[in-house]
Amino acid sequence: MTILVTGATGRVGRHVVDQLVKRGAAVRVLTRDPSKASFPAGVDVARGDLLDIDALRAAFDGVRTLFLLNAVTGDEFTQAILTLNVAREAGVKRVVYLSVIHADRFVNVPHFAVKFGAERMLQQMGFSATILRPTYFIDNEHMIKDVVVNHGVYPVPIGSKGAALVDTRDIGEVAAIELIRRDQAADTLPVETINLVGPDALTGTEVAAIWSDALQRPVVYGGDDPTAFEQNLASFMPTWMAYEMRLMVERYVADGMIPEAGDIERLTGLLGRPLRSYRGFVQKITAAS
Repeated sequence: MTILVTGATGRVGRHVVDQLVKRGAAVRVLTRDPSKASFPAGVDVARGDLLDIDALRAAFDGVRTLFLLNAVTGDEFTQAILTLNVAREAGVKRVVYLSVIHADRFVNVPHFAVKFGAERMLQQMGFSATILRPTYFIDNEHMIKDVVVNHGVYPVPIGSKGAALVDTRDIGEVAAIELIRRDQAADTLPVETINLVGPDALTGTEVAAIWSDALQRPVVYGGDDPTAFEQNLASFMPTWMAYEMRLMVERYVADGMIPEAGDIERLTGLLGRPLRSYRGFVQKITAAS
């Protein structure tokens, strides 16, 4: 049976598609503009988005398993709940849902609260689901690389509690493993939650030190005050989103993004290899400069 992947052109979704194809799965993707998207040979491409009910219904035809990824938008919750309703209407009960770590705790952050609401729907409406809860993406550091390289400051206020940043390639591979496991199961499986974390819980100062090592010159941590972070984001994204990102990093400063006992062992067992590290990522992108 076919696995439907939403968000397939993004940083996580493209890895999910690649890993599913690598494993021989039948894959369909839903995208707004197929002419602007590039997918591996054999991937079935459906046009539409998560607010287009007719397109959703058509995309679910012949599908047994869904990978649901919602971007952070003002109507994210509507998209998630409509998609899950249409999936259930189509007889799709097997779902892997990309949530976020601490979705049940950081409820003042809108997209965390949204994802926790979708988690509750999955649990209460009879879906066979794996809920993936990633930490902050290592890949987000592409956005601040120039600031670090040109000004010697690491600007993201991640605090001193520790943040186990995760590589999106690891997210995509775990998602594909779970999608295939659920798709191939003889019967529906119980709901499970998996925290997706990196191998090291790093403080802001430790992250700056990793950049210093890679660049062979000093990089300092910009500190825990989120005001400048919000102002910088507001220069290139909607102000509501910049404020939401501020709320997120405030929680990271206050609470951290710490793996729970057994998280790293569980992930390395699923992947059959070590998790990709923040240091390895920084070394790669600075070497390519």
